[in-house]
Amino acid sequence: MTNHSSESLLSGWRLRALILIVLMSVGGYLIFTLWGGWKDVLAAIEKVGLIGIAIALILSLVNYGLRFIRWQKFLAVLGHHIHWAPSFHIYIAGFGLTILPGKAGEAIRSVFLKRYGVSYPESLAAFFSEHFSNLISMLILVSIGLWVYPQAQPLVVALAIAILIGLGLLQQTTLLKFLKSVAKNRLPVRPGKLVSSTIDIVLHSGRCFRLPMLILGIVFGLIAWGSEGVAFYYILSLLENNISLQTALFIYAFSMLIGALSFLPGGLGGAEATMLALLMLNHVEQPQAVAATLIIRLATLWFAVILGIIALAMPVREQAK
Repeated sequence: MTNHSSESLLSGWRLRALILIVLMSVGGYLIFTLWGGWKDVLAAIEKVGLIGIAIALILSLVNYGLRFIRWQKFLAVLGHHIHWAPSFHIYIAGFGLTILPGKAGEAIRSVFLKRYGVSYPESLAAFFSEHFSNLISMLILVSIGLWVYPQAQPLVVALAIAILIGLGLLQQTTLLKFLKSVAKNRLPVRPGKLVSSTIDIVLHSGRCFRLPMLILGIVFGLIAWGSEGVAFYYILSLLENNISLQTALFIYAFSMLIGALSFLPGGLGGAEATMLALLMLNHVEQPQAVAATLIIRLATLWFAVILGIIALAMPVREQAK
């Protein structure tokens, strides 16, 4: 992989979109801070301090590391054993364009993995499997928080049933192959190819959700996202709020989930607004809620974006599998 290929990914519409989203985000966070009372917000950030921010960054690195290990295992299940060094470089580089619309940034990994013999349906299946595992893990963390409220327990049960149905559909290989055959033989060429390729991705993904990989993927996701939830809890504790770890995990996971479901780049806006609203509903003062939201988003989303851009700017030196 050459540096030229990385530069090409950071040019054209992607570069313009990246710059625009960064500028809009800076403006949005500035308005966010002013609305919270900028002096009080800055005082709250100062209270967290460099050590508090550093610990949040370290816990974010735990998240990225565990998710990468799971990513390697997904690729291995699909029959591709890529050396960890170039694979880690590719994985982190995907974060550089995370804030582009439609998860296009992380899907860029497919372009790089193609050079290692990973077909597009297989790499996209790994991509889908990662995000579906993240979704399951997030829903579990959210359910743990919701379960303490009796009125929310039917929703938890409904979420569990939805997940089980989704996992069951991924294992219907006979049905999926039949639908693929119908698409190839009955549909016009272009729609047929599109449907067929989509079913290929689903078929490959099904392999990533068989036991024991299913359990392993969910456990890795729970620990990975839980580590960032712990970072959020730690920040709140430094701000002397009495929110429990269970509530902090729920607020963080639910906010990330809403951000993802909003289909906004990086969940921008949706995640922050949800997190702020839930914090204030739990009696966190507005400046502290704004400060905690800004710090955790900078230590998770934007930290990943910065690492990804650095990775995109650097050539992968080791080519061997």
